[in-house]
Amino acid sequence: MDFSEQELKTAYRTMRHMRNFDEIGRREFMAGTLPGFMHMYCGEEAIGAGVCAHLSDEDYIASTHRGHGHCIAKGCAIEDMALEIFCRQDGLCHGKGGSMHIADLKKGMLGANAIVGGSAPLAVGAALTAKTRGTDKVSIAFIGDGASNQGTVFEAMNLAVVLKLPAIFVYENNGYAEMTGVDYHCGSGDIAARAGAFGMPAHKVDGTDYFAVYEAMAEATQHARSGKGPVSIECIAPRWYGHFEGDPQSYRTKEEIADLEKNRDPILLFRDRVIAETGLTQSDFDAIDAESLEHVEKAMAAAKAAPQPEPADLLTDVYEVYD
Repeated sequence: MDFSEQELKTAYRTMRHMRNFDEIGRREFMAGTLPGFMHMYCGEEAIGAGVCAHLSDEDYIASTHRGHGHCIAKGCAIEDMALEIFCRQDGLCHGKGGSMHIADLKKGMLGANAIVGGSAPLAVGAALTAKTRGTDKVSIAFIGDGASNQGTVFEAMNLAVVLKLPAIFVYENNGYAEMTGVDYHCGSGDIAARAGAFGMPAHKVDGTDYFAVYEAMAEATQHARSGKGPVSIECIAPRWYGHFEGDPQSYRTKEEIADLEKNRDPILLFRDRVIAETGLTQSDFDAIDAESLEHVEKAMAAAKAAPQPEPADLLTDVYEVYD
């Protein structure tokens, strides 16, 4: 395994932060303290972590409505994220984005997006910026399996190929477009092959395997940064929860969900493999678990107690004023 112990600990901590942030957020939502909607990323952590491990603050990502994990993987401060999802004054977007529109441009995080397929045109625009300015930066569009059917995504992929833009289309195939199974809604049955038909390299990997995602992304970033144009990666990682928190999930069985948590947990799969192949131990990971839980719990508690925006704040951040 060609990773240092520190790299492995960092990757694990990132995924554990993702899981804790969403699980604690889910708890607060169910208690009625968290406004808006919650769309859980649990079960898909290895995708965001494996992709963003190759990115700097100057690279771009455009997210989906299931975007908390992407924010954490891109380096957004958990404290500021917690303030934002509680819609507090000092949040990343001053409390105006909430869960579904959270963004941090300082980290190259162009925003979670409630528009299905909305990430692809944004990411391609950022990729065009990088190419026009002559940088080696890349732009990532995270796309759900449902959004893979959107015309905006097809147009974005075609433009990226035509202009040879440094864009990487990461498909998070979690099995369902809202409540519709991918086997039904995807006519071709193969998201990666459909993306490849636009004329770019297209890969398909196990999205619960951090190392598979990491390796595919390493190849993709090298390709895109060297001026060879876009790449697509389909990552298959079933989601644990419903489309949104409160979704009764009548379209699948409890046995299916239980099996995912037992056999397809990307965090436990990572942990087991690393312990088997390196000098890291259970106690090393237990320590990270405890540290992460304390970190996220404190951030959420502080956010919940933070001041609400003032009424006058309603009129700020509405229009850009140019000199």
